[in-house]
Amino acid sequence: MSSKLLIIDDHEVVRVGLAVLLASDDIVVVGATGSLKEAHELAASQRPDLILLDVRMAGGDGLGAIDDIRSVAEDAKFVVLSTYDNPTYVARAVAMGASDYLLKGSSQADILAALRRVAEDEPPSEESLLRQIRATMRQTDFCTASEGLPLTTRELQVLRHIGLGLSNREIGTSLDISVETVKEHVQNILRKMNAVDRTDAAVRAVKLGVV
Repeated sequence: MSSKLLIIDDHEVVRVGLAVLLASDDIVVVGATGSLKEAHELAASQRPDLILLDVRMAGGDGLGAIDDIRSVAEDAKFVVLSTYDNPTYVARAVAMGASDYLLKGSSQADILAALRRVAEDEPPSEESLLRQIRATMRQTDFCTASEGLPLTTRELQVLRHIGLGLSNREIGTSLDISVETVKEHVQNILRKMNAVDRTDAAVRAVKLGVV
């Protein structure tokens, strides 16, 4: 059975090339667009199984649009294809529920293999950036450098997410807690660390090896 694929990328050459490269016996490209508004409309009308999208779009934030697109295509699975090998982008993709994160330098075979794994509900490859960052985000044991911090395990998890650059909403989504609870943890972290703000806390988290 074939999977329906929607491609979202604001570079015409990239999306047209991907549409040609990825069409196969088991993957049918049902749309390719560079507009997030049109992506919403295509997702609603075509109900794709897979959505391949870029992180940074001329009309907005690709990752930030995942929830909006999911609202009209609830069963769609997202794979991010980006130029940027950036832990913050990957962490945001994890928090938004993306199934994999690939770089635009990936081969046709690697992209197809990743899409097929996602379609079959299989985990990403061992080399996957998303798999590695997701494991870091879920980790509950911390390095010895962090043992002197007067933080609870949950606060250390939140600090790790802050260090990765996630917003309160993204942290809440990742850890399955409310935004209000996240805010409470953030305030406790700043107070216990004597940090000026979350940027200060994030820098310290990196220096301590929490991230």
